[in-house]
Amino acid sequence: MKAEDVRLTELLEGPKQFIVPVFQRDYSWGTRHCLQLWKDIVRVGSDPSAKAHFVGSVVYVAAEENSANITRWLLIDGQQRLTTLTLLLAALRHRLPKSVYQNLDEDSLPTKAELEDYYLWNVHGKGDRRFKLHLRRADHETIIGLFENKKPSQISSERIRENYEFFEEQLENANIEVVYRGIKKLVAVDVCLTRGQDDPQMIFESLNSTGLDLTQADLIRNFVLMRQDEQIQTKLYQEFWQPIEQAFGPRYRSDFDKFVRDYLTLQLEPSKQIKSDEIYQHFRSYYHKAITENSVENILEHLNRFGKYYVAFSLGQEKNSKLREAFNRLRTLIEVASPVVMKLYDCYSQIGTLQINEFMDAVEILESYVFRRSVCGMQTRSLGQIFASLAYRIKTDNPLLSLKVALYRLGKKRRFPTDAEFREALEARDVYDMRNCFYLLDRLENDSKEKIDTSNFSIEHVLPQNKELNAAWREMLGSEWKSIQNTWLHRLGNITLTGYNSKYSDKSFAEKKKIKDGFNDSPLRLNKFIREQETWTPKQIEKRGKDLAVKAINIWTALSVEIEAVQEAELEDRKTQAAQYSLDMLEFTKESRMLFDKLRPQILSLGDDIVELCGPKSVTYRVYDFFLEVIPRKRRLTLVLNLDYEECEDPTGLASDATAYAFIIYASENGGVLFPVKEASQVLAAIHVIRQAYEKVSE
Repeated sequence: MKAEDVRLTELLEGPKQFIVPVFQRDYSWGTRHCLQLWKDIVRVGSDPSAKAHFVGSVVYVAAEENSANITRWLLIDGQQRLTTLTLLLAALRHRLPKSVYQNLDEDSLPTKAELEDYYLWNVHGKGDRRFKLHLRRADHETIIGLFENKKPSQISSERIRENYEFFEEQLENANIEVVYRGIKKLVAVDVCLTRGQDDPQMIFESLNSTGLDLTQADLIRNFVLMRQDEQIQTKLYQEFWQPIEQAFGPRYRSDFDKFVRDYLTLQLEPSKQIKSDEIYQHFRSYYHKAITENSVENILEHLNRFGKYYVAFSLGQEKNSKLREAFNRLRTLIEVASPVVMKLYDCYSQIGTLQINEFMDAVEILESYVFRRSVCGMQTRSLGQIFASLAYRIKTDNPLLSLKVALYRLGKKRRFPTDAEFREALEARDVYDMRNCFYLLDRLENDSKEKIDTSNFSIEHVLPQNKELNAAWREMLGSEWKSIQNTWLHRLGNITLTGYNSKYSDKSFAEKKKIKDGFNDSPLRLNKFIREQETWTPKQIEKRGKDLAVKAINIWTALSVEIEAVQEAELEDRKTQAAQYSLDMLEFTKESRMLFDKLRPQILSLGDDIVELCGPKSVTYRVYDFFLEVIPRKRRLTLVLNLDYEECEDPTGLASDATAYAFIIYASENGGVLFPVKEASQVLAAIHVIRQAYEKVSE
């Protein structure tokens, strides 16, 4: 690497071209930046004592083996500065004379032709090599159009054009000799990297370590593409990265980082959510590992594929209307479901193990899980980590079943609410205070093929909220009207949807029914029960609430999964955990090992379905559920059996009630019977008890 201070104008001189890599961001400086640069130029140009003005660094590396007449450099850092200076020089050339001045010193004004030849284009350059600065996409077309006085095209860059016009305006009343002297005093750190030796990405990161301008997406894109040759960069960008940018559209800069975080969650399976400012750091670790087994093309193709899944779900771009509707409902409830949905989407779209109807079922199960927990007042703060863990447990060979099993196996605090819990909460709680109250009413209304657009509707209380109810309401409710209002006002049975909330106001129940566009005229299914009633008291509110709660149970259905599948999954998990241990790692004494060697063959001979699992301190025997745990002691074995002590048949009297102990040292299972084996003669009695436990779990 070679680094030295150099005037920016000297950097541009000679037959050369600086190329902004195709993966770099578009030109982004606004007039605020241009104004500051302009002020600095005028200041140093007006001050004879000012020798230079430092503007930062320009970092570049050879774009190719530079044996051609015009050398080409990939611009790693300094795009904004060089582009802005080029715009100023392009604007300045219109103020310069065409004829050549004689005997001028180096600070004198150049002619228009000299300025163009020195700083804007290469005299002998042809095609793409003509211009000293080659920007990307619309930026390049726009700046070339300015050079050649062409009208702006439909894809012109507004920033390029606005800043060019800004400099033209400033130059109208400026002393151009002062401006040119100021330009000549602009100094940058010229960092020329050695192709094949220096790492452009590492230098780029150190120069942008504050991260003020660059998103995590910028860093990731540059990291993947910057080390490649220019032609490969362009190919990879156009085939893989640009389609991602286009899919995200205007939300690329705001949402792409979120996508990569969720993508890395699937690839790395971290125990905690990746922090937003650590996304690039984690991606780099993932990439270094992935590149040992995959090509750059494979890595980017995989990223691109999951990017499509993300925008289909999170940005509402799914083409299948029914699946899009299911996605929208789930997104209404939660924003952190994308890891699970992307995993399912890959099974549906790429692997082919998930059919469209199963995909719909999976999304609706997730919707039901989230909404039921919300209604039941269960903790929702950790849903991000819950959904990540669910994604890890989805098996690609049977994604829907494995998702159901994973939901079933969630711990007590994370469990799927039952029908009874859900119904009781809907009937008893103030649902109006729920964040998703409108969603609840809309789903209850539109659980039908004939849907009604409720987007312009609002929530209506049949029994009004006004604390001073009118006489008609007081008469209907009786002397306890205030208590009734406090109790039933926000319950499910008393709220509905209407497009005429202001019309209903605090009117009596009879008026709300009979007025024009009142309940009697309402087309909503939600209001059918209301218009059939003559009075509106706790009796009617409670009845309607119960009916709607029953309907809700059929919309947000309970989790249904075969218990055998749950048991099999649990057994597989235990096998995975046990794989890191072996019998030889257990702390047997000579005596306990002798007893174990006599006991073990007889345990395994009880059935072909027995699975032996080693742990750090014991050996467990299972079918699906455990029936025996063997714990080595100093001169004996302790057996923990999955058997009720009262039902245990033990003629020897050696068995004892395990529940009488607060804990059993080194035990990993909770059993009901303890049985000691202190000598070989007790092995037969132990097998008699073990068989009972085995037969119990095998039933």
